[in-house]
Amino acid sequence: MLRCAQPLTGPNRRRCREDETLLGTVLDEGEQGFIIDTRSAQAAKQARMTGGGTEPKSSYPQWRRLHRPMERGRPLQESFIKLVEACNDSSISMDRWLSRLESCRWLSHVKAALSTACLAAQCMDREEANVLVHGAEGTDTTLLVTALAQVILDPSCRTLAGFQGLLEREWIKAGHPFHLRCARSAYSHARLKQEAPLFLLFLDCVWQLSRQFPFSLEFGEQLLLTLFDNTYASAYGTFLCNNEKERSLCKVKESTHSLWAWLNQPEEKKKYLNPLYSHNPLVIWPSVEPQSIQLWQGLFLRWIRSPQHLDEAWAEIQRLVEEN
Repeated sequence: MLRCAQPLTGPNRRRCREDETLLGTVLDEGEQGFIIDTRSAQAAKQARMTGGGTEPKSSYPQWRRLHRPMERGRPLQESFIKLVEACNDSSISMDRWLSRLESCRWLSHVKAALSTACLAAQCMDREEANVLVHGAEGTDTTLLVTALAQVILDPSCRTLAGFQGLLEREWIKAGHPFHLRCARSAYSHARLKQEAPLFLLFLDCVWQLSRQFPFSLEFGEQLLLTLFDNTYASAYGTFLCNNEKERSLCKVKESTHSLWAWLNQPEEKKKYLNPLYSHNPLVIWPSVEPQSIQLWQGLFLRWIRSPQHLDEAWAEIQRLVEEN
């Protein structure tokens, strides 16, 4: 699996021989690869006017392009805001609640992300093909798809250590702009153009996987909640800045502590492990049917509903597992 930003073909359909050669070396003679573009065909076409575009078929004959449009900017942020507002309104009727839940379209974004990740995983697992994923800049929906596909395909990414490595590799070092995307929360009255909860959408998708495959992930919901909290407000430097260059200039590693070092302390680590975990070497294929995608209540309802009973049940499960 490869990832990148969009090719800069522009309105004149410029070619880049080096890029063509690079992608050509990935495939053997007669092999076919898949390019998954996370923009619609129309959006990709319009991007030519500002210098972007897509890979021309004539220049990349062994690659088949598939468009799977995913929201990444203002619409996604507005969806997040509407969902939080609906979840915090405890006075609405059942019909009104269901209507608002549907109109915010958050669960549709979850479905789209899981569906696209499954497509990438199927191309690799069932077609045994190479896959290139990109959107516009390659630092938002691109990372969402590649990271999710690896959780689906690779059992090592479903361990606590492997998942931390995945986040470091596919989100932090790959340049997801955390500072811009997570500058404020859904409660803020400001509507910043660059803000969008892409990483939260990823965490929600991982939660959907953990719910559908409760024995296959070594970590539990508490880890996902902790990661969400630390992307928006953290005492650690792991999610600071927008890319590695900024982190280097700000001397983040020298001036702050790592979230991973804290999570991996024995007493802390114990809180995040799934007591029901059993190593599963197989690919986990999630259902993306509407009935299978559920609201992440542990996050979106955490401020209006006490998790006491769930915490007590989780602690009891851990105790029983340790005794046996």
